[in-house]
Amino acid sequence: MEQKKAAIKFINTDKNPFFSVLRERTDAYFKDNNISKYGGSTLYLKSAILISAYIVPFIFLIVFQPVLWVSLVLWFTMGVGIAGIGMSVMHDACHGAYSEKKWLNEYMGYTLSLAGAAVSNWKMQHNILHHTYTNIVTHDEDIQNKLILKFNPHFPINHIVKFQHLYAFLFYGILTLYWVVAKDMVQYFSFIKQGVNKNSKVENAKILIQIILIKVFYVGIIIVLPITLGIPTREVIGGFLFMHFVAGIILTVIFQLAHTVEGTKHPLPNSSGNIETDWAIHQMQTTVNFCPNTKWLSWYVGGLNYQVEHHLFPRISHIHYPAIAPIVEATAKEFGVPYMVNHKFGDALKSHIKLLKEFGNLPKLNEAIN
Repeated sequence: MEQKKAAIKFINTDKNPFFSVLRERTDAYFKDNNISKYGGSTLYLKSAILISAYIVPFIFLIVFQPVLWVSLVLWFTMGVGIAGIGMSVMHDACHGAYSEKKWLNEYMGYTLSLAGAAVSNWKMQHNILHHTYTNIVTHDEDIQNKLILKFNPHFPINHIVKFQHLYAFLFYGILTLYWVVAKDMVQYFSFIKQGVNKNSKVENAKILIQIILIKVFYVGIIIVLPITLGIPTREVIGGFLFMHFVAGIILTVIFQLAHTVEGTKHPLPNSSGNIETDWAIHQMQTTVNFCPNTKWLSWYVGGLNYQVEHHLFPRISHIHYPAIAPIVEATAKEFGVPYMVNHKFGDALKSHIKLLKEFGNLPKLNEAIN
């Protein structure tokens, strides 16, 4: 039976004023320039483009039923589109950074349903576990071992992981497909047992019904409808799997380049359940930016190449990260806090692969971590 997750406290043992000063400076930037912290019309336009990149190819697919190679191009475009929606639209919305209107954040958060996934579980995993306990393996599910993948230096795992740097990217491609097939149901029951889900039984019953309806509706539209309209079953299934593989690769790689690269820490709480570091400084020690000067990439990935800024200020829309990044970097330097950046995508990717190899070749640990 799964245990409830113990509470972890962050203790600013050296009383470093880094974050309080940084918040003042960041707030001053928005106030002095009379700028909203939300996405506004810029993000609305981006949302329309990315959602269209997912929906329009699908409409073209079922209406015109083109030859196979054209169909695959359309499925590929849909994979790129749904990954973009996840990073640039849903992500801001679920953090409450999309709009000052709460109802609009809620509504746009449901764009995750376009990938066949439930937003309620995602918020618990991402907003609560990942953002609060970044790279703490006992709590951050994003870096916990996945069968034959090892993303931290602590838990023992199958010896085959010594080769994970060679095969990991194949498994990255099943991320969103796993969401559709099993992850939501697994997390639904797991989060209740762990105490992460603090909803009432009535509320959870509604969530479970919602999850089931999302799956049924999604499969009905994305698979059953094209087959019913005459597209060969194997083409639909093949295209569907291809789309999810593309989306899975994009989403997983973007995440990994921010937290599973050389230089990031993976601390464990002490015997009292504390992390003896200020929460904000912990974020700086576990998070890395990449390609900050590549504007097209920043646009597409929703500023997730500015993960440092995002982890410090998740309720600020990603469209502002390039502007506040110099403030964060300068303040970090002033207070002796690390500010890590891989300026080239290739360097970030190499660093991730090297760390995968390192984790895969660590001596097997005998101790259990509860």
